[in-house]
Amino acid sequence: MKENKLYLSFTLGKEAFAVSVKKVLEVMQQQKLTIVPNAPEYIKGVINFRGEIIPVVELRSKLNIPKRDANEKYITIILELNIAEQAIKLGAIADKVTDVITISKKEIKDVPELGSTFNSNFLNGMIERDTQFIMLLDVDKVFSEEEIEIVQSV
Repeated sequence: MKENKLYLSFTLGKEAFAVSVKKVLEVMQQQKLTIVPNAPEYIKGVINFRGEIIPVVELRSKLNIPKRDANEKYITIILELNIAEQAIKLGAIADKVTDVITISKKEIKDVPELGSTFNSNFLNGMIERDTQFIMLLDVDKVFSEEEIEIVQSV
């Protein structure tokens, strides 16, 4: 079994995250979004990705991280999720991509218990690099099945 895996690292505010490169289809510069009326706050709109209309979510909203200033630049990470045996494409807004990093299995630490009301299922663990913690997102678990149904209906 291969011990090292590649991750795309990115920032949301002052926090660092990483996602398996196997889930990343593309990283795009700031895109013009088409706003969808009455969508949940974390759904910022839709974009055309290779001829397909896909929803774009604001990870800051979804993960309870303070909003960015309206004129701050951002990037869109196009992800492919696997929910209920179905492949779903969506764009995730992040502040910036920092790097593609190699992480060994032994580097990954468990997420600490933060109380019974905190659901950490969407985190595969944490690593520490250069005195900064990087949280490893399991993008298939960031959204509930109900939220994915909402995202798909957009």
